[in-house]
Amino acid sequence: MTASLAQILLLVALSVVLWYFLANRRKARAKAGVKLGFLVFVVACIWAIMRPDDLTVIANAIGVTRGVDLLLYGLILAFVFTTISSYIRFREQELRYARLARAVALKSAVRPEDPYAETK
Repeated sequence: MTASLAQILLLVALSVVLWYFLANRRKARAKAGVKLGFLVFVVACIWAIMRPDDLTVIANAIGVTRGVDLLLYGLILAFVFTTISSYIRFREQELRYARLARAVALKSAVRPEDPYAETK
């Protein structure tokens, strides 16, 4: 089996992504589920790159015409999931910042002097 130029380039790109993920594991404090999902994604990518006809067989089995279309549908779902996940995470972060700002403001607040208080 000989690999085409596209397969070689895709495998090199996937290797760079995998290296980046592994090299920055301390910075990216991903949960175990995310790491396992990424590992499954890498294995699926290698499999789809090396045996693209298998993807077409799977696509035909579930009612999609081509393997490329199945891959595109999967990427669309992944994009939607990532977008919604990021939105929820940023919304929660904004709420935390608002609570923190409120707590700091209350802690550092100074009571105003009462203008109607009796002066001594």
